[in-house]
Amino acid sequence: MRSANPVLDRLDDVGRAERQVLGVGPADAMTVADVVSRTVGLLLVTGVTAAVSWVVVPQAAWISAALAGSALASLALVLVISLKQITSPPVIVGYAVLQGLLLGVASRAFEMVYPGIVAQAVVGTFGVFLGMAVLYRARLVRATPRLARLVIGTLVGIVAIGLVNLFVYLFTGRQGAVVYSLSDRVGWLPYLFSVVAIIAGALSFVLDFDLVERSAANRLPRRYAWYCAFGLLVGLIFLYWQILRLLSYVRR
Repeated sequence: MRSANPVLDRLDDVGRAERQVLGVGPADAMTVADVVSRTVGLLLVTGVTAAVSWVVVPQAAWISAALAGSALASLALVLVISLKQITSPPVIVGYAVLQGLLLGVASRAFEMVYPGIVAQAVVGTFGVFLGMAVLYRARLVRATPRLARLVIGTLVGIVAIGLVNLFVYLFTGRQGAVVYSLSDRVGWLPYLFSVVAIIAGALSFVLDFDLVERSAANRLPRRYAWYCAFGLLVGLIFLYWQILRLLSYVRR
């Protein structure tokens, strides 16, 4: 079973190879509790940094350039950590700080146009996450190969369409599946795109929970708890952006 989260996708292969070479005893193996504590820590770092950037960073003319730079830097760091399977806490915490800066500035821009929208998006994000955790724990939703294929295919399509849409917007100013302006009218396609992205993001947590449980049962080294927490943080941030964007559509 693969995770739909690209950060966690190769975790099984890496862990299996490392166990064969080094061997990992029970005392050195990661647990689900390790992943939970590190995920909470990364969320706190992201949230505190976002709050600071919300207050400190001014809404100036150069803010668009700052947002674009932060977004590209965050994407680059995700790719580096994912491809190199980095488990270093300073690097992963650095990603949380960078995302906090981006989230704080961008969320403030949304809040200025649509008061109260950020709180709604935060509540919606954690509501979906906890809801999927409860459903997974109760085994009402199971991580099956069919679900994995469906979610992975959908997320790949979402990312591909989103990138094409972004480049078209940057070079032509035209908006399609994603509306970047905070005031332009929204047709049916952006609504559909956002709803599908939210559903796919929510279902991806089921696959992530399953992978974390299996990784703990297979005794991956404890440092991989940081990597799993990083993957869950990436999924939560993706879900937050989708919910925030959908709420901005509705508020228009």
